Amino acid sequence: MSTNNRRSFIKKSAMLGLAGATIPQFGFAANTKSEEKKETMNTTRPKVLFFDVNETLLDLTTMKKSVGDALGGRSDLLPLWFTTMLQYSLVTTAGRQYNDFGIIGAAALQMVAANHNITLSEEEARASILGPIRSIPAHPEVKQALTDLKTAGYKLVSFTNSSNKGVETQFKNAGLLDYFEERLSIEDIGKFKPDTNAYDWAARKMGVKPSECLLVAAHGWDIAGAIWAGWRGAFVGRPGAQLYPLAPNPEINEPDLKLIAERLIALK
Repeated sequence: MSTNNRRSFIKKSAMLGLAGATIPQFGFAANTKSEEKKETMNTTRPKVLFFDVNETLLDLTTMKKSVGDALGGRSDLLPLWFTTMLQYSLVTTAGRQYNDFGIIGAAALQMVAANHNITLSEEEARASILGPIRSIPAHPEVKQALTDLKTAGYKLVSFTNSSNKGVETQFKNAGLLDYFEERLSIEDIGKFKPDTNAYDWAARKMGVKPSECLLVAAHGWDIAGAIWAGWRGAFVGRPGAQLYPLAPNPEINEPDLKLIAERLIALK
């Protein structure tokens, strides 16, 4: 529609009493939602800092290599595997079922392998994930950042889609057990993040309001779920991680946990 024709259309609509109606403006929008979204920092401290575990705190490089090897060296299939795992964790939640996240991951790996004519048994799929993920190290800056946050008086709680036993083993092997006052796993509620019920449950478990919670995570889907549940968010922009453009921006967005800790410590 040309500019003159559009003006004529709007004028005729007004004459017909339609001036208050919403008229689709195809191609005429001056601002997009993403352009309007800006990082707005809340200046008050949250009462509890919740931390996602895998990739946020722990470096998955070793496990990614193991999974890539199971796929016949097809490391290019790793993003598809992870998104398939997340998809079917949500399918499980929607179906009011529950399986260990690692078991879902192995099933998703078999699906990806089958779709690319790669032979992979259930045992091989599970071995490529469940073994390596238990002994992955923390990212280099994590321990110092957690130490600084504890020294600054923050209450630190881990909050993961992994099982209770799984995260306990991970933290023991990575030397992170002593940094957290609580370890929360969705295993206890049977609903995977980013289901809103998972965040509501975690807030109740810690005796705080959603608005008093802040999630630190390296996954755009996790940050989106937390914000939609009324939480605050801090995004760790690890390589390859992206925020979801249709969700509100978190108040903090930094490439590593050290910089996030510095900003949180600066709050009053």
